Amino acid sequence: MRHKALATLATLIAACFAPVAAHAVDLMQVYGDALVNDPVFASARANLTAGQERSIQGRAGLLPAVTAGGTYTRAEQQAFGQTSHFNNNAYTVQLSQPLLRVGNWESYQQGKLSVAVSEAQFAQVKQDLIVRVGQAYFDVLAAQDALTFLKAQETAITEQLASAKRNFEVGTATITDTNEAQARYDLAIAQQIGAQNDLEVKRTALEQIIGKPPTLLSVLRAGVTLTPPAPAAIEPWVSSAEQQNFSVVGQQLALEIASREIKRSRAGHYPTLDLIAVRSRTAQSGSAIAAANGAGTNNAIGVQWAIPIFSGFAVDSKVRETIALEDKARNDLENARRTAAQTARQSFLGVNNGLAQVNALQAAEISSQSSLESNRLGYQVGVRINIDVLNAQQQLFSTRRDLARARYDTLMSGLRLKSAAGSLQEQDLAQVNLLLTPEVPVAATAVPALPPGPVVVTKPAVVTKQVPASKTKQ
Repeated sequence: MRHKALATLATLIAACFAPVAAHAVDLMQVYGDALVNDPVFASARANLTAGQERSIQGRAGLLPAVTAGGTYTRAEQQAFGQTSHFNNNAYTVQLSQPLLRVGNWESYQQGKLSVAVSEAQFAQVKQDLIVRVGQAYFDVLAAQDALTFLKAQETAITEQLASAKRNFEVGTATITDTNEAQARYDLAIAQQIGAQNDLEVKRTALEQIIGKPPTLLSVLRAGVTLTPPAPAAIEPWVSSAEQQNFSVVGQQLALEIASREIKRSRAGHYPTLDLIAVRSRTAQSGSAIAAANGAGTNNAIGVQWAIPIFSGFAVDSKVRETIALEDKARNDLENARRTAAQTARQSFLGVNNGLAQVNALQAAEISSQSSLESNRLGYQVGVRINIDVLNAQQQLFSTRRDLARARYDTLMSGLRLKSAAGSLQEQDLAQVNLLLTPEVPVAATAVPALPPGPVVVTKPAVVTKQVPASKTKQ
């Protein structure tokens, strides 16, 4: 009775301290965290806010400017043995309205183009964030899959090692089978250490984007079907990349800004015309001379013009500089177009080749499974040796790992293809998110830490049997 009560108490304590299953987050939730915490995206958002002010700054050169100034002085005067103090107060208000300033007009147009450049840069950074989040997310899943497959391979090798030891003890196998299985087991442990380190690195990369340690991640559903890009031809994607890619759009705007900078520089040779309105007032009091005391007001309105004649060749030099910068912007635009087109081609081929690779690896997985079963059966009847079973096991787990990686790479190629074409949006990421499921096996996520030092495999309990001396020597 006492033992039963103790067992019940132990069960309750274990239930209290048992870890609660964490809720798996999906791709869109990770993307939402990145929108809030990613420093690269936050920097682009601040740059967009700053760039939107350039239109106002450029328009200021076309609007009237009002200035006010004044003076206040207190003077002391000595005359005929008498000392007197008097005050002098003056102020001026001037309004200047540009009527003819070609340079100011070009600055206004450049300001509007600069706002468009900032918006294009922000859109490109947002697309890059979608790609970076997707890549970091699937890198973590791939690292988890690699570690999970290695642990499954370790379990299979452990069983094969125990079988080889039993067969050796009863005299039906040589020590070679045991040594081969032990070598494969030691190699699997070493590979697990590397896979565990790679998983931590990938999780750190994702943490850098979302600003916090990633929790349990949703994984791809089993047997998910990937769709080819639409349209299925490569030419529309390349054409869209050459015209709608945000890097290309930004360079097109930069070229237009450079062309207007040439006009603004040449405006240094053009005359200027401004409307001027001035009001001034002067007041003086306390002077010994009565006629000097009093106040006066002056109002004036008119136009003011100026014609530049010679500026030390500064304007000509500035024009030549801006012409060279326009040629640079034109070449940058061509480079951006070629880069976008090349990225679109590579991503399109990556999607199609990835789909073909996924289909091939799915067939290879079925074949590897059949090969493993055949080798196991052959080992049991004596027509296959232990190394054949180990090779078949390794081939199966490698095929499954490559299949998972191929699916992730195909999905990422699809996102990069749309990014190169300038059409990547959050809805595209949401479509990929529909392929995920939060039902993650425990072995795929909660991997215990590897014990330090060499790992010793405990022999299973078997019935000891006297082995003949000849077999022991063998």
